[in-house]
Amino acid sequence: MFFDPKLYGSYELAILLKLFLAALAGGLVGWERERRGRPAGLRTNLLVSVGACTVMIISETFFLKYGAHNAQSLLRLDPSRTAAQIVTGIGFLGAGVILKEGATVRGLTTAATLWVVAGLGMAFGMGFFSLGALSTITVLVGLLFLKQFDLTIKKDRYLYLSVTARRRDSLYDDLRQLVDERGLKISEVSSQVDLENNELLLKMVLRQRQDDIGRELARAIEQFEGIKKIHYR
Repeated sequence: MFFDPKLYGSYELAILLKLFLAALAGGLVGWERERRGRPAGLRTNLLVSVGACTVMIISETFFLKYGAHNAQSLLRLDPSRTAAQIVTGIGFLGAGVILKEGATVRGLTTAATLWVVAGLGMAFGMGFFSLGALSTITVLVGLLFLKQFDLTIKKDRYLYLSVTARRRDSLYDDLRQLVDERGLKISEVSSQVDLENNELLLKMVLRQRQDDIGRELARAIEQFEGIKKIHYR
């Protein structure tokens, strides 16, 4: 821990050390994000970390500058309120990188990275160097190595399937039988009837654990009677 506002008798050296360590931590995390082509990469994470560190230094400066005022003074000061706004600000920034496409949500890791990088900057800005260093190592381990472990976990995947066919009552039963034969589960189903063109549109969300099952299903559905369009993703 380094809670002394001075380093070798200089405020500027202490500030420089804090900013350097915050930039290093944010840069390391941002480098990993940059390698994976994420929208918040090296520069964004570095700026977030340095910005959080700067706000923490400003909070500390408030106390150093106005700490002589007591409870009876007209000036009431709470330095922690300035630092607390970092969390709120990062919330807005993180929300901007989260994208939702159907049941799929992208950008959660990037948003979490921005949030934790802000915490790293706060730790170094406060002078809590050991916490900042250990947190940086933990974050890098999580991003670099747990990604490989994550690939070994069998996960549920969702296939969005829509079939347009000549209207007939047995179409859903045929699709349901096909889905059951492939060991898939139906999460959602909806239908739309076009009376003018005598067409039936069936939409299904299927839960599965196979990557290429969509192509296999499409080939099997092609053999059904009256099929006009097949779309999956």
